[in-house]
Amino acid sequence: MATADVLLHPVRMRILQSLFDADPLTTAQLRERLPDIAPATMYRHIAVLTEAGVLEVVDERRVRGTVERSYRVCKEEAVVDPAARASMTREDHLRAYTTFAASLMADFDRYLTHEDADPTSDGVVYRQAAVWLTDEEFAEMVEEIESSVLARVGRARDGGRIRRVISLVVVPDKPA
Repeated sequence: MATADVLLHPVRMRILQSLFDADPLTTAQLRERLPDIAPATMYRHIAVLTEAGVLEVVDERRVRGTVERSYRVCKEEAVVDPAARASMTREDHLRAYTTFAASLMADFDRYLTHEDADPTSDGVVYRQAAVWLTDEEFAEMVEEIESSVLARVGRARDGGRIRRVISLVVVPDKPA
């Protein structure tokens, strides 16, 4: 598993989100999806993710005298391990959450820039709910949510299927 510093960098997080449950992509294809990231920056962060074992090269081919590589995420490596997460300071958690929230905003902004974006008919959902749960009930709920999402990961791209990004944030509501 990678360290929080590797995974929770804003650019690297966006690269990973672009590759999650997607076909392998080349750096050029990633640049098309993330046009605001400078080429040198993209290459540098792909190298960091590859060296850390979070990305793997699945194909190489020669294109105009250079080698074009296709990458995919090593899902078991794209997680901050529990021990590393436990050792994070409050400031580390704030930085990680800020990076996560900023990447959500960038994804939503990118979606809205499409002329045909229609949040209602496209099924865009953002909502909050408060539930009272014991630690055991909470763990059971998180497991149910993760199982439900994971059961749908890896489905074939066909027919009317649209790639949808599911994000989950849980924050205890501790009175001030």
